Amino acid sequence: MDRNKKILIIDDDPRNIFALKLTLQARGYACASASGAEEGIKLASSDDDIGIILMDMMMPEMDGYQAISELRQMQETKSLPIISVTAQAMVGDKEKCLEAGADAYISKPIDVDQLLDVLNQF
Repeated sequence: MDRNKKILIIDDDPRNIFALKLTLQARGYACASASGAEEGIKLASSDDDIGIILMDMMMPEMDGYQAISELRQMQETKSLPIISVTAQAMVGDKEKCLEAGADAYISKPIDVDQLLDVLNQF
């Protein structure tokens, strides 16, 4: 991932945003965050510095599946890498996230080394 770009964290739980931001910033990544899918979509489509999205899949109002679908339909965001981040780690959940349009999948609790490996793929 281009270190000049920001990682957009979309999650309805402020504790998750805080922990991810702290972890990523300590490793030199710039971060932005949104506390819901609609806010995240607006930010992703209006900020050219967003280079990748970490998307919580289970949020109220609009879940990550719906948000990914909307992002994939918008010209400004259709090619942005999206990593689904979810506590759902049952058989088939990874495939469901990838079928929805995510580029990668990480289960919670997040393994930081795994997250960094995935970020380095982009």
